[in-house]
Formats: sequence, structure tokens, C-alpha cells
Amino acid sequence: MHVNNLLSLKDKVILITGGRGLYGSSMLEALAEADGKVITASRSLNNAQKLVNEMRSRGLDVYAKYVDQADHDSIVKLKSEIQSEFGGLDVFINNAVARPMRKYTDELEKFAESMRINATGMFDITREMADLIAKKDGGTIINIASMQGMFGADFKLYEGTEMDSPPDYHFHKGGMIALTKYLARKLAPQKIRVNCISPGGLFSNQPEPFLSRYKNKVPLGRMAGPDDIKGLIVFLASNASAYINGENILMDGGLHS
Repeated sequence: MHVNNLLSLKDKVILITGGRGLYGSSMLEALAEADGKVITASRSLNNAQKLVNEMRSRGLDVYAKYVDQADHDSIVKLKSEIQSEFGGLDVFINNAVARPMRKYTDELEKFAESMRINATGMFDITREMADLIAKKDGGTIINIASMQGMFGADFKLYEGTEMDSPPDYHFHKGGMIALTKYLARKLAPQKIRVNCISPGGLFSNQPEPFLSRYKNKVPLGRMAGPDDIKGLIVFLASNASAYINGENILMDGGLHS
């Protein structure tokens, strides 16, 4: 098969949660630019619809749906809507994440809230969407984790700023990487591949003390930009990665090389 066809997402129905986020909007755009029919789902439907309207004005085939990842009934409703309106699902990008904790000393209730959404809810929507993909004779799931699920935080980076690296995020993203490997074996008989991307920091006008320290540590000398994840997400969603299963790809500019 020609490489352009291998990388094409034409005729593929794709769901990405949290498509308005920093990495999420880049992935949403990339998947649609590769000719996918892409649905973004989140609790902020109005904001998601604004992004979708802007992308549709450029000819991209994108849609916005509501889902509350912490609500099983909401997930089941989304699943039913995708089946009835799009005829099933080929690719699920597991990207949404809640950030209730801001620092190590936050109340335990915030950790519990994070786990309700980012652990239980994440597994719930993944299992339901895997069932939808299986009914369409297979496809792929891509989990968006983080380098913070692989490595401890360098707290010196945050000195002199109000930034921090909260513990729930590390816990959740590390668990997502482990779940990827479990699901890669569990779902393979249903022709579903499961892989993971662990991005490094994305530039978003962070405070200068953090930026200068971070860039000095990265061999490429910069933080990630919005285009850096686009090729990787299309590759894993497409038939170009048909023999890749259970992998976690670290995308950090060589920070941990």
C-alpha cells in the first residue's frame, strides 16, 4: 500500500476527549487534516462547538458532543449517539483529564475527585468505546499520558513561580501507561490495538524562570510546540502503525534520554 494511503484516516470515525486542550486541539486538527471524521467530546460543549465551528470553516470534518467522564450514563449516551449518527467508531483518543489538585498539600477530597474522574471515569469511557470499536471489526485506542507518569518531578524547575507538579497527575498518568499494556493484550483478540503517548511540557507562556530552566535541560533547547504531536497521533491512529501494540512513546525532546 502507498504510504499516503497508510497514513490516511479517510473513512475513519474518531473520538477524542478533551479536544479543546493545549495538546487536544492540535490532535483534533491533525486527525481531521488527515481526512478523519473527528468528534470531540467534553463537558464544555459550548466551547467545544466554537472550536469545531472554526475548524469546519476550514473544511475539516469535525463535530462536538457532550460527555461527563465521571457519569456512566453520560458515557453510555455518547456511545449510543456515535453508533446511531456515525455508524460506529474506529479510533478512540483518551485525552481528557481533570486537574482538581494544584499542590501536594491539597485536601484529600481533591485527590479522591481526581481519581473519580481520571481513574474510574477514564476506565469507564475506555471500556465502553472499546466495545463500540470491537463492533466495527476493530480499530485503535490511543491513551495520552505524560512524561510525569514515567519520571518524578524536578521541583527545582518551579522555584520562584506559583507552578507545581501535583501528585494526582503523576499517579493517574502512570496508571494510564500500565493500563495501556494491559488493554493491548486484553483487546488484541478483538482486533483493537492500544498504544500510549507520553508528551513532555508544551509551551503556553509559562513564567520565564521555569521556561529558561526547562529549555536548558532539553537537548533540543525548547518546549514542545502545537505541531509536535500531530504527526505522531496520525501515525498511531492510521494503518501505518498496524503492527504497533502496547507501546508508550515518550515525546519530550530528549529530556530523559
